[in-house]
Amino acid sequence: MFPQLTQYADAGILLLRLMVAVIFATSGWNHLKDPEARSKSIGMSKGFTAFLGAAELLGGLGVAFGVLTQAAALGLIVIMLGAIQKKISVWHTGFWGKHFDGWHYDLMLIVMNIAIILTNGGKYSLWLG
Repeated sequence: MFPQLTQYADAGILLLRLMVAVIFATSGWNHLKDPEARSKSIGMSKGFTAFLGAAELLGGLGVAFGVLTQAAALGLIVIMLGAIQKKISVWHTGFWGKHFDGWHYDLMLIVMNIAIILTNGGKYSLWLG
């Protein structure tokens, strides 16, 4: 319908990358700020929570700046698969959850990261890799 807009596809992918980066970098930072409190809320050890926070923060930065973009996006997918597994198997949360705390959000982030992987993050990056 609007073929002239395809010239902005890389800008659209960049916006997608930045949204993914904001979500993961802020989540990771919150894990790292207070790993003890955060570990209690997610039911993981303090050490694993700090590792998870570092992985989210670094993955978010990688996606944002286009540094090892596909590897960063793949790592973020693995994190989200773990979150979905925990929500389904341990917390018995449905797709929508009870108060929108289901795994629909996690699945959306997986799909966003798949788009980043399939496009190699578009042409805008600090490093082509």
